[in-house]
Amino acid sequence: MSYRGVPLLGGLDVESRHRTSFLRRLAYSDLFWAAVLLLPNLIGFLIFMLFPMIASFGLSFVKWDLLTPMQWQGLANYRELMIDPTFRKVLWNTIYYTIGSVPIGIVIAFFLALALNQRTSFVKIYRAIYFLPVITSMVAVGIVWQWVYNPEFGLINYLLGLIGIQGPNWISSVKWAMPAVILVSIWKGLGFNMVLFLAGLQGIPDVYYEAAEIDGASRFAKMWYVTIPLISPTTLFVVIMSIIGSFQAFDLVYVMTRGGPARSTSVLVHYLYQCAFEYFKMGYASAMAYMLFFLVFIVTLIQLWWSKSWVMY
Repeated sequence: MSYRGVPLLGGLDVESRHRTSFLRRLAYSDLFWAAVLLLPNLIGFLIFMLFPMIASFGLSFVKWDLLTPMQWQGLANYRELMIDPTFRKVLWNTIYYTIGSVPIGIVIAFFLALALNQRTSFVKIYRAIYFLPVITSMVAVGIVWQWVYNPEFGLINYLLGLIGIQGPNWISSVKWAMPAVILVSIWKGLGFNMVLFLAGLQGIPDVYYEAAEIDGASRFAKMWYVTIPLISPTTLFVVIMSIIGSFQAFDLVYVMTRGGPARSTSVLVHYLYQCAFEYFKMGYASAMAYMLFFLVFIVTLIQLWWSKSWVMY
């Protein structure tokens, strides 16, 4: 800036001060630093989550084996799913796995949380022991339980033999393979649900239990009329997450049984994996993935609608 040929440095100083003031405000802005810290996560979400989801939706309408050019098929992949006997079998296996693992696991975790919510000795050690399987690698868990289920020198059949019972060929039997996988799944996820219930139990004010004691309520009555209703939001969350997790079961099945014998333990995600990376039917696998998504979405909506009748907020 100048006036009659004479430069005015004050204008530059004002602009510089404004720029410095803006940068200083930006540096102290919580919103700016929140955006900076979230940016790597957002980029990872866009690259590894959102883009593959959109791409797989497009792939569900084509035929592609990773080697030859894509061929447009429209809804042919979805129509094939409706008549595929293997898809119906693995869908039933998934429902069987969900019904067998979710209710039993939730009930055991709830009563375990009740027991560990008491002021007893070594309670923190017990909590850590029960939570230990959650942080253990699923591959390691599957390998160890393969040994436990071994029909010749496994621990379970050894203990059954001590009382004169001939144990079955657990993971090699069409009848017993799925119950064996369900048992391991319950054991693996027990600690996680237990911690959630513990958090819910510790959020219940003592005043409700004190009022129930004044009215002469027994221990069972306090649990039935105080604990269960007030912990219902936590129960809803545990139920939803457990069902979603059961529909996504894969690694335990893959490590322990490979879906056998005779597909008796093959579930939706396992069959999806086979179609994509063993049979190279990428379009068909993508259609199956979206069928699984819509199935989980509908089941979750039903649970949220049903929760209005029993969840107390």
